[in-house]
Amino acid sequence: MTVTRLRDIPGIGVDAVGDAADAANDPEFLRLENLDTDVRPPAVALTATRAAVGDDAANSYLPFQGHRSLREAAAAHVGRIAGRRYDPDAECVSVAGGLNGILNTLLATVEPGQEVVLCDPVYAGLVNRVRLAGGVPRFVPAAPTAEGWTIDAERLAGAVGPDTAAVLTMGPTMPTGLVLDDRHWSALAGACERHDAWLVYDAAMERIRFDGRPPSHPAAHDGLAARTITVGSASKELRLIGWRVGWVVGPAPIVADIRLVGLTNVVCQVGLAQNAVAAALDAPDAEADVAAATAEWQRRCERVLDRLAGYPVIRPHGGWSLLIDTRPLGLTAAELSWRLFHRAKVAATPMDGWGPGGTHYLRLVFANEPLERLTDLKERFDQAVR
Repeated sequence: MTVTRLRDIPGIGVDAVGDAADAANDPEFLRLENLDTDVRPPAVALTATRAAVGDDAANSYLPFQGHRSLREAAAAHVGRIAGRRYDPDAECVSVAGGLNGILNTLLATVEPGQEVVLCDPVYAGLVNRVRLAGGVPRFVPAAPTAEGWTIDAERLAGAVGPDTAAVLTMGPTMPTGLVLDDRHWSALAGACERHDAWLVYDAAMERIRFDGRPPSHPAAHDGLAARTITVGSASKELRLIGWRVGWVVGPAPIVADIRLVGLTNVVCQVGLAQNAVAAALDAPDAEADVAAATAEWQRRCERVLDRLAGYPVIRPHGGWSLLIDTRPLGLTAAELSWRLFHRAKVAATPMDGWGPGGTHYLRLVFANEPLERLTDLKERFDQAVR
């Protein structure tokens, strides 16, 4: 019998579509279902990883809180974006990937039955981790417009109440590409102060923006600096998916609790990978590297938008994915996913379980297919829906 904590936790859908596409083993399939990318990681990270294979210090549990090189690099990285200084010893801990950091943070901040505010639609993995930690998701709907997704700042702040433990945000939000800005942080600052709530900021994609602007970090707002917990990851911006390295940065008392959860959960991070991630964060060309990768992802995004101009696709403001509203097509998201897979050799994930607003949307990941492979996307969609 399923234990209680799992009864309201569905799968994420991506695994089922990905497994089916793997089983098909057909190079003609467009792989738009999973957040992978073929854009290569930074060369400095690959070099450091190869060197670590022969380093005995990299083959160790110690130090449990993460190698100091990584904590120094991560604390400095977050500090540059937030405009604040963080102590790598007291205010930063390494984690085994960003989502491990999210779960550890929720376990350290959420009492069973407390609410966690999220934008909707949102990644099912975030929702499921809220529930796994005993929290109750409270969704605030984002609205699709011709220019992209938007969410009312006052409505978002209004969802914070006496039962709120935390607001869990992501910038850009996955899967929509919604970007929050200073208007949202200003509104949330007062609400979080009144109700003594944390702001947990998933920064995995914060520099993958298509408007040319720098990240808008909540800790840069004076009213949120002492309440913001930043969870970062090497998987997206640095394309180091298989390295499974992330970090949590925030006020020392809560980071101490998050470190304790980590010791009780995954224990430690991938030793072979930590210095590689530190090298990528510290590299002189680090910003240029992320900017070049973002420019390539934006080109692919524009190709998808151009090819599917006659379909109800919502423009993202950043990230690796976009959504298509299946209602005008007279199909459910699951039906469109099935048709694309079996009629047009396109693997794409329906958003069932990705918040209540996700039910009507199909996600297309544009980060893992080169431009030339996306050229016939319209013809494939036409074949699927006719």
